[in-house]
Amino acid sequence: MPEKAFIFGINGQDGSYLAEMLIEKGYDVAGAVRGGSSLHNLASVRGRVCIETLDMSGPAFVRSLLERHCPGEVYNLASQSHVGRSWDSVAETVEAGALFPARIIDAIHGMGGGIKYFQASTGALFCGADSIQTEQTPLSPCDPYGFAKYLPHRMVAAYRERYGYHFCSGILYNHESPRRPESFVTRKITKAAARIKLGKQSELRLGNLDSVRDWGYAPEYVRGMWMMLQAKKPDDYILATGKGRTVRDFVETAFRLAGLDWREHVAVDESFVRPNDGLLVGDPSKIGRELGWKAEMSFENMVRAMLEADLELETET
Repeated sequence: MPEKAFIFGINGQDGSYLAEMLIEKGYDVAGAVRGGSSLHNLASVRGRVCIETLDMSGPAFVRSLLERHCPGEVYNLASQSHVGRSWDSVAETVEAGALFPARIIDAIHGMGGGIKYFQASTGALFCGADSIQTEQTPLSPCDPYGFAKYLPHRMVAAYRERYGYHFCSGILYNHESPRRPESFVTRKITKAAARIKLGKQSELRLGNLDSVRDWGYAPEYVRGMWMMLQAKKPDDYILATGKGRTVRDFVETAFRLAGLDWREHVAVDESFVRPNDGLLVGDPSKIGRELGWKAEMSFENMVRAMLEADLELETET
């Protein structure tokens, strides 16, 4: 019998790449999406995954899904994942980021705890850090998104320690791809570079160009998620490149690859500048040492993949 996996948020950037990878490995894959959500990212696996419509009202629905599909592995990638937007939609952010994973954990516990569980955690738990972060860095979220992620991150560890369940949190730093939603700054940059290259746009307005982030490639990060659930001993791991780059670095790279001088097209808009916008760079040494995972896609090639996808998309429309 093939392994079975269930992915909450299967239609997002990470969920769709994870579904493709698991299918290639021979898994039976099912997943849940919110009603009315786009399934565009799942075009390559359409007909090979079972899609359920998500009801976030209570744990009974989650348990019914898991009992019906009988997965050996559950991946929770569903949340309101935009940090800036979390200030404008606090209730939605807490519901999706904190209460919903608590319901998944409660359902798995009620079924005996035999299901391996991956929780998508975040480097935003270390907001305000002034040096590269490790798994031992004190947790210090500073926005609704980070606070919502704090609860399931701690619950995963508590259930693992109390009951011995194979529960893992992947502390995910920024990871990008052509499937990144356009509301995120990286996709905003590559889309603008493509449009300016094609004469469809003249200017790009951004916030703090000196913000430092750790940007990796999403398909590699979902491989890390899977590796965590295959490990003999469950634990929490940082998934990151270990290299910090500024927003200016991302802009310069994207515009250079498009044959443009970014300084002629990019303007700083103070309304986009966030407070507490410091260093977020993760140290992936632990997962490299214990599980053999590492980020391999170069920063430039990742930006190139996003730019080329946006050029193709803008040429077609």
